[in-house]
Amino acid sequence: MAKSPAAVKAEVRRMRRIRRIHFVGIGGVGMCGIAEVLLNLGYEVSGSDLKESASTERLQSFGAQIFIGHQAGNVAGADVLVVSSAINSANPEVALALEQRIPVVPRAEMLAELMRYRHGIAVAGTHGKTTTTSLLASVFAAGGLDPTFVIGGRLTAAGTNAQLGSSRYLIAEADESDASFLHLQPMVAVVTNIDADHMSTYGGDFGKLKKTFVEFLHNLPFYGLAVLCVDDPVVREIIPQIGRPITTYGFGDDADVRAINVRQEGMRTYFTVLRDGCEPLDVSVHMPGNHNVLNALATIAIATDEGIDDEAIVQGLAEFAGVGRRFQVYGELPVEDGSVMLVDDYGHHPREVAAVIKAVRGGWPERRLVMVYQPHRYSRTRDLYDDFVQVLGESNVLLLMEVYPAGEEPIPGADSRQLCHSIRQRGQLDPIYVERGVDLAPLVKPLLRAGDILLCQGAGDIGGLAPQLLKSPLFGGDDAARKSK
Repeated sequence: MAKSPAAVKAEVRRMRRIRRIHFVGIGGVGMCGIAEVLLNLGYEVSGSDLKESASTERLQSFGAQIFIGHQAGNVAGADVLVVSSAINSANPEVALALEQRIPVVPRAEMLAELMRYRHGIAVAGTHGKTTTTSLLASVFAAGGLDPTFVIGGRLTAAGTNAQLGSSRYLIAEADESDASFLHLQPMVAVVTNIDADHMSTYGGDFGKLKKTFVEFLHNLPFYGLAVLCVDDPVVREIIPQIGRPITTYGFGDDADVRAINVRQEGMRTYFTVLRDGCEPLDVSVHMPGNHNVLNALATIAIATDEGIDDEAIVQGLAEFAGVGRRFQVYGELPVEDGSVMLVDDYGHHPREVAAVIKAVRGGWPERRLVMVYQPHRYSRTRDLYDDFVQVLGESNVLLLMEVYPAGEEPIPGADSRQLCHSIRQRGQLDPIYVERGVDLAPLVKPLLRAGDILLCQGAGDIGGLAPQLLKSPLFGGDDAARKSK
């Protein structure tokens, strides 16, 4: 039987001499979840950010002290500072903490501390981490295991990206972008795939990236479990180097957990799962695309290993309500003679864009795809330029917003105007450059036809455009927003 939250609080070992924990950049998606769990464990939590957000308001409602703006005085009374990789030592709060010898720890180190006395399940990989972590939380909850979870996106059913559970399980994303996942020492680790991204962390050396994933997997105890996607060629390549128990998953015949008879009907995907020593399992997920089948297979592999019964696995997958900004359907926008389906997605790597386009083609083969895309980071646009040109050219209509810099300086030849030029030169598509988000509605409306799918995609501030389109007077304003609910 699962313990009560009060029992969990009493059982979890307190961090010695730590009463108040201060987060620098507390509104960030990787920070606010950890802060919420620590609040629920009884710690005093404070934090600063450059602006208010739904995340800071939620934390404030739970008792966190929130400061808008970074100032040295915000640190007063803190016993430890938690920082993300976006924060450097020049930050006034960090500078004062270092001067006063207040410990300054990376976000991942604090997550590792939360995981230390629990049965940690860490989900790593270039793509699919958030969805896989969320599916695990859903299935474990359906199995009555009430896990603690920390996710890089808003779990729709829970209304949050983090929650303190009453069991020994902690399910979390493991972030390779800054190699901080090496702080974690889980009992179970997933690697969904390994792709060329965040290469500046690894000095542009893909071999170093692969070695870091191997090192992460060797943080498992010798009795732990590595759950690996053998459909990914790089993951398959590193398997001989992994000296830990392994369960593989994928579509191939050699996978320990594999999917057959995959069928997509709109938003729902149906398939049968074959597992060594188990009966076949017919499941469905309310998400389109083979990439989400793989995410579900990783979940099934772990749930089966942890003894969750098949009925709970099927239920947890079928009732999974999705994650914010992962093919999130906002509703229908009215256009002449009908409407278009408005979708928002976080994908910001060519492989993620390709997976979403394939999912659209599989679920709605008769519909046109009108894509609004915002590249994320100049360095990523430069490093993967040819891949972006190819995959973005697969849409029917393309509008390109300027690159979201994420703190980077512009790189010549790695901007959206140049992408438009290169895609146009292929002769299949004539992209439209969108300089500002406020220009989108009047630019896109004349291009839309009844039955289209309008996809807004990217990891930057494009995430706010879908709700803005619903409220735009050009699309019926509040009437469209009401119909979307």
